[in-house]
Amino acid sequence: MPSPLSADRPAAQPPRRGTVDALISQTRRLLGDVDAVRRDAPADGADPEGRWQRALYDLALHQLSDLDEHLAQLRDGPAVPPAPEPTADIPVAPVPAPRRASLLSRVGSAEWNLLTDEASWSGELYEILGRDPDAPPLTLDELPSLVLDEDRPQLTAMVTDCLIDAKRIDGEFRIVLPDGGVRTVHMMGEPVLDDDGGTASMWAVLRDVSELRRSQRVVSETRDSLHRQRHIAQTEHRLAVELQEAVLPPWHGSLRLPRQGPEKLDLAAHYLPCSTSDLIGGDWYDALELPGGESLLSVGDLTGHGVTVTSGMAMLIGALRGMAMAGTEPGRLMACLNQLLDATVQPALGSAVCCRYRPTTRTLVWAQAGHPAPLLFRDGTGRVLTSPDGVLLGATSGAVYGQAEVTLEQGDLLLLHTDGLVPRRDGEAAVQRLLDLAPRFGEARTAQECVRTVVEAFGETEREDDACVLVARVSS
Repeated sequence: MPSPLSADRPAAQPPRRGTVDALISQTRRLLGDVDAVRRDAPADGADPEGRWQRALYDLALHQLSDLDEHLAQLRDGPAVPPAPEPTADIPVAPVPAPRRASLLSRVGSAEWNLLTDEASWSGELYEILGRDPDAPPLTLDELPSLVLDEDRPQLTAMVTDCLIDAKRIDGEFRIVLPDGGVRTVHMMGEPVLDDDGGTASMWAVLRDVSELRRSQRVVSETRDSLHRQRHIAQTEHRLAVELQEAVLPPWHGSLRLPRQGPEKLDLAAHYLPCSTSDLIGGDWYDALELPGGESLLSVGDLTGHGVTVTSGMAMLIGALRGMAMAGTEPGRLMACLNQLLDATVQPALGSAVCCRYRPTTRTLVWAQAGHPAPLLFRDGTGRVLTSPDGVLLGATSGAVYGQAEVTLEQGDLLLLHTDGLVPRRDGEAAVQRLLDLAPRFGEARTAQECVRTVVEAFGETEREDDACVLVARVSS
C-alpha cells in the first residue's frame, strides 16, 4: 500500500481564499449577533431557565469561535511547514517550526516515527500540554504520563488500535498540567503506512476543548436543574390540587342548608383558577350547617401559591369550622383567625368574609378581614353591603373586627367572592359588572344557575390570581 506521505501523492489543493474569507465574515457576524442576544438576555441567577439559556448562548459562542479559528487556519495554512521529501521509503517526521501567532493556539499537531522512535510537536502542542518548549517531545510510550489515571486506558486503546489495526484516532482524554490543573484534549490522527502496508509513523492533531466541554457541562447541569425544578413544580402542583380538592366542599351543583326546616339557603360555589399561571393559590369557599339549623358561609384568600399556601388555607378552614361549631360569632372568629396567622411559623397574610345565617329570623351576621363585601341582590337590583371594620388577617397583632347585620327576604340572593374575580385595581367598574348581572340572577331558578352566569361573564377573562364565588339564595 503506498504511503499517504509518499512522493507520488497528489499535492493538496489550497482552498479558494475569497470563499474562506466570506465564510469567516459570516461566522464573525453571527458571533456578534449571538453575543448581542446573550448580553440582552436576563441575568437572573435564581431562575433555572434563565441560567440554562445563558449557558446555551455561551456554548454557541464557543462553537462559533472554534469555527472561526478553524476557518482562519484553513485560510492561513498549517502552523508547521510542509514535511520534507521522504528518504527511501520511510516518511520523515516534519521539523517543528518556530511558533507563530495564530488564531489556533488551542490546536497543535504531532508525529511519531515508529522506526526511529522520534517525535515532533508543533509549538502550539507544547502550550496545550503544558510542556516546556525547550524540552524534547514525548514519545508515544511517554505520552500517557500526562494523562489522568482513569483516562489512560482509553488513550492506550486508541493508540494501539491505530498502530496495529490502522484505525483512525478520534477521542478525548484529560491531562494534568504542571500547576495541577486539568485540561481536556481532543485527539484526531491516523497511521502513516509504508509501501508494505506496515505502520511507519502516526500523526495527530490535538485540540484543547476544555472551555467547550466546560460550557457543555454547564448546559447539561442547568438543563438537569431546570428539569428538576419543573418536576418539583409539577409535584407541588399535583399535591396542591389534591389538597385543595380535599379541603374545599365536595358538593357539586346546589346545596340546600339546613337539611331540616322550612327556611333554607340554596347554595352553589365555583373555583376559578388563574389564567396566567398553573400555580394553585389560597382561595377558598365554604358552607357548613351549624347546630340549631344555622349556616356558616365564608370565602377567603391566603396570599401566595403552592403547597404551603394550600396547607395554610386548610388550617384556616379547619379553625374556622371548629370555632363556628362552638358558637363563636363572626367578628370574634375573625380575631381568632388573625391571632392564628400571627402565631404561625411562616408569616402570611389573608383576607376573608364570614357570614352566619339564622333562618328563623332570616338574619345574616357577618364580618370581614380586608375582603370585598358581599353583594345583595333583591327585586332585580344589586348593592354592596356596607363593611364593618376589619384589617387583613396576619397584618397586625390584637386586631379587633366589627360585625354587621342584615335581614334577608324570600328570594334574596347573596354573592360572596374573592378579589381575584374582580380585582380591586379595576375599581368600582369591575364591581358594577357583577351588579349588572342582577336581571339574569332574577331569571335564574337555582343558585347553581347564578354561579354559571358569573362564570360565563368572568371565567374567560385574563386573571392574574385565582378566584372563588359562592352564591346563597333564600328559598323555602
